[in-house]
Amino acid sequence: MTIDFNNFNINTLYPKTDFESDVIFFLKDWFSASNTVEIQSSGSTGAPKRFEIEKQKMRNSAKMTCDFLLLDQDCTALLCLPIKYISGKMMVVRAIESKMKLIISTPSSRPLQNIEHNVDFCAMTPLQVEHSLDSLSLMKNLIIGGAQVSENLKQKINSILKIENADSKIFETYGMSETLSHIALKQIYPVEDKYFTVLDGIKISQNENSCLKIDAPKLNSEILQTSDIVHIVDKKRFEFLGRADFVINSGGVKIFPEILENFLKKNGIEKELIYAGIEDEILGQKLVLFIEGEEDSQMKNNVNNIPFEQKFHRPKEIVFLKQFPRSENGKILRKDVVFKNLK
Repeated sequence: MTIDFNNFNINTLYPKTDFESDVIFFLKDWFSASNTVEIQSSGSTGAPKRFEIEKQKMRNSAKMTCDFLLLDQDCTALLCLPIKYISGKMMVVRAIESKMKLIISTPSSRPLQNIEHNVDFCAMTPLQVEHSLDSLSLMKNLIIGGAQVSENLKQKINSILKIENADSKIFETYGMSETLSHIALKQIYPVEDKYFTVLDGIKISQNENSCLKIDAPKLNSEILQTSDIVHIVDKKRFEFLGRADFVINSGGVKIFPEILENFLKKNGIEKELIYAGIEDEILGQKLVLFIEGEEDSQMKNNVNNIPFEQKFHRPKEIVFLKQFPRSENGKILRKDVVFKNLK
């Protein structure tokens, strides 16, 4: 199903799939007299919760993204994310506000398998992108969210699109349900940026623990305090260092696991992996590297031979797990990985 919001009549829509029915149900809710929409968080950083969001704030968010990416009524967008979460709902609202054509595709790990023509705008999870690399050049503007984009995936995106000389722009997003999807974008291709750039109308600062504070009055009436440790470059740009919840304190030294994970990926370790701190009588927490897959002695040797900048960045132990537990949007559930090892 394709919906043309430049010539829209909900009474002419006839769903053929359950997902198309869900989208139409949301559209009826959106065009109802109510000023709010119910949102469910994904639960990737805590227990899932439901809350009401003003439709005007969602319109404001949609305008920020469409203005940044220069999306208008001549554009076509692809919806391939669950409509029950903010990510899917916002794709629909962006299409409505910019009067785009919206292609409705039931969410799957391979959302581009039936797409044959160019699409101006799409949002996907890293897992969906991983399974769509051979078709990415069809996307003029692609935003990737729901989980951090790994260094390995960034390298694959750049390698494939450079070979194809693709006229695409690929971005990693930063945001959460409370900010109505993303508030900042970081380009992956054709230029690989180091910093996130916030959208217009967003102000950023830090608390005493260097965690990001977001002032976005058009999206949320409260100043949002995150648990994300950042380096603020200027009023528009910041670098994500890691979640405060995941920081490892080993022998009195604070270690940011996300930075080390990216370092390993850049040094040729292509498997999915996470660093975690495991209780230790002497160090407080010892640094343990978890790698997804079967036991691999050669990979262990490769990790141990990497020239770490600090000796305490070298893992005290390397553990292989056949499969990491993940959330519905593909994000690795770090605490569950550690719990699985301790059982």
